[in-house]
Amino acid sequence: MSVPDEATPHILIVDDDTRIRELLKKYLADNGYRTSAAADASQAQEKMAALAYDLLVLDVMMPGINGLEFTERLRKQQNAVPILLLTARAEVEQRIEGLMMGADDYLPKPFDPKELLLRVQNILRRSLSEDDLLDPPKEISFGDFVFIYASGELTKAGTRIMLTTRDIELLRHLTAAPGRIVSRLKLAHGEHISERAVDVQINRLRRKIEADPRDPLYLQTVRGSGYVLRVDQKNVV
Repeated sequence: MSVPDEATPHILIVDDDTRIRELLKKYLADNGYRTSAAADASQAQEKMAALAYDLLVLDVMMPGINGLEFTERLRKQQNAVPILLLTARAEVEQRIEGLMMGADDYLPKPFDPKELLLRVQNILRRSLSEDDLLDPPKEISFGDFVFIYASGELTKAGTRIMLTTRDIELLRHLTAAPGRIVSRLKLAHGEHISERAVDVQINRLRRKIEADPRDPLYLQTVRGSGYVLRVDQKNVV
């Protein structure tokens, strides 16, 4: 079995039950994913502040901040990381509550590990293809900049900005759905590069479009989730 590289989806398992947490961590790792674990929401938040994950497998019934409350908190922070909720209770009301708070799927305990794996695969597949389902705008403006999607041309106040091929691909991903968060995994997908390399490329692009790359106005980091290009929605054509 090959060792997952940094472009492989990274899953964070959050469960206060040590046995379940370690079993899930090993099972998903054995099936080709990078995995990390946290014992509660507070520990998960600390890990997410330092690293972006591609999916949370989140237990609902936890001490302190429970899974539903954590889901609601993440969505209020505009963190779009996909979430699969796990619970020992299968009441319809609780399932609906989790989905209304922004969870992507819901799996009651006990469950077959194969079903968990299928749900994880489906969520990640939807996450990767979501932007591709939308028709990208022909032209998008932010500040004095105008980006033409088809040609990959970027101008500032009418003056053309020199872009590399990778700059153009990044801008196409970011402008495919204006104002939406794009994960590092999505930006690395198909390019055979690491998420760390994406961060380097984003910083290079910022030097071309930001007055102060250290305090970006347009190309902003969404901690624990990815990047978003802040645009004037009135100027999306």
